[in-house]
Order: sequence, then C-alpha cells, then structure tokens
Amino acid sequence: MIYEIALLPVRKEHLDTFTDAFARVAPLLARAKGYGGHLLAQGIETPEVFNLIVRWSSLEDHRLGFEPSEDHQTFMAGLEAYLAGEPTVYHVAERGGGPSVVSDKRSAIDYALPFRQRR
Repeated sequence: MIYEIALLPVRKEHLDTFTDAFARVAPLLARAKGYGGHLLAQGIETPEVFNLIVRWSSLEDHRLGFEPSEDHQTFMAGLEAYLAGEPTVYHVAERGGGPSVVSDKRSAIDYALPFRQRR
C-alpha cells in the first residue's frame, strides 16, 4: 500500500469551483486498477493549494497503470483550466507506528481515554 500526494496549485478565481470540477473527474480516478480511495483537502494557511492523497495498491498501479492511461489524460484535462501551475507529486509508504488515520474510525479521544483512566 502506498500513497500518492499531489499538491495542486489552484487559481484564486477558481477556489470556489475547483471541488466541483474535481468531483466531475474523480470517477476516472476511482475506476483505476489499484485505486484504494482518496482525500481532497484544501490548505488552511495556503487555501490556493489543494492536497490530493490517493491510496494505491502499488507504485506501479499509479505510475505504470493510471498515469499513462487515457483516463489520466482526461482527468488532468478536466482540471487544467483551474490549475495555476504544474502539480507537485510524490509518493509515501505507510510504516506503522500507530493507528492508521485513513482506515481507523476511532478518534484521538478514544485512544487517549485508557491513558487518562490509569491516573
């Protein structure tokens, strides 16, 4: 399991409409081999930068499967008018160290509760 992180610089005049444009092309991403879900989040300190985090089964599924595909070309074409520049894309691998933020439904309070009860 790996994660693609794409930093998407959005034109200021399109901040309010970018998520609608993304929603229109998201099904192209979702049907890709190895796709395991995604999160689109807008920066708080930098609202003109959206972070797209995509879970993939493998790096190959993203780089060799989705990126060269026609679906990827259509996906990017649907966002092109909204972008202020080229996206920055990198990949990370989960290494453990605690509960998974993506898949664990318990809150931080649920994890802290046993520690508070020990006092």
